[in-house]
Formats: sequence, C-alpha cells, structure tokens
Amino acid sequence: MENPFRQPVQVRWADLDPNGHVRHSVYYDWGASARIAFLSAHGLSVEQMAEMGFGPVLLREEAIFRREVRYGDELWVGLLLSKARADGTRFSFRHDIVRGDGTLCAVITVDGAWIALQQRKLIAPPEVVVEMFDRCPKAHDFTFL
Repeated sequence: MENPFRQPVQVRWADLDPNGHVRHSVYYDWGASARIAFLSAHGLSVEQMAEMGFGPVLLREEAIFRREVRYGDELWVGLLLSKARADGTRFSFRHDIVRGDGTLCAVITVDGAWIALQQRKLIAPPEVVVEMFDRCPKAHDFTFL
C-alpha cells in the first residue's frame, strides 16, 4: 500500500452523542473534508472545479465502525484510491480513520463520479483528473473498473 494522503482531525464537543461517542454522521463529514483537501492539494480546488464547470458526486458511501472514538482522541483521516476507471469517470476512495497510536477506528468507502454543474449530468472529467488519479496514492488492492 502506498502512503495515504492524511489529514488530522479534531474531535469537537459538538461531534458527540449523549453516550460520549462520536456521532456516525461526523465520520462521513471527516471523509468529505479529506476528499476536498486532497483534491485541492492536487490542483482541483472547489473554485477551480466550479470555473471548469464540473464537480464530484457520490453514488455510494459506507462506513464500518471498528473502535470507539471519544473526545480528546488524536485522529487522522487517510485517503487512498481503491478503484477507478482508466478514463476517470468512476472512482472509489477508502478513508481509514486512525488514532494517533495506530488503532484503526473506522473505514469509509465512497464510490463517485463527475457531474457537469450546468447540465446536471454525469460526464467524463477533464484530463487533469485522469492525471491526478495516476499520481494518487493507491490501496494495496487497487483495481481498475
């Protein structure tokens, strides 16, 4: 497995449920933030995508919760490309949410595509996306769709 793109996460008081655990929807927010940070770091900021008239859209999102996450835990969210079509039209990212001590707490998997913002239809992305996917850190079990 290549080194994932990693983003630190801070557990906020507002992220907790009455039992003191992180709410399930917060994990999805962390994954979304990591994806946007990754795209921005690789030349595809939200503003740039809007100027080019396209953006990512999720088709499926799944979380597997493995260990509790509590207030004060030091965490990071990783991002690896786990599947992609060679033309970049479809993709899957895997996010491992890991404590500072290396404990895997959750795994989020998302399947996505690209949408034309004006036409609201799925499209083949610009070449910059295909080039980004070529350089993207990939999961050990990466496969082309």
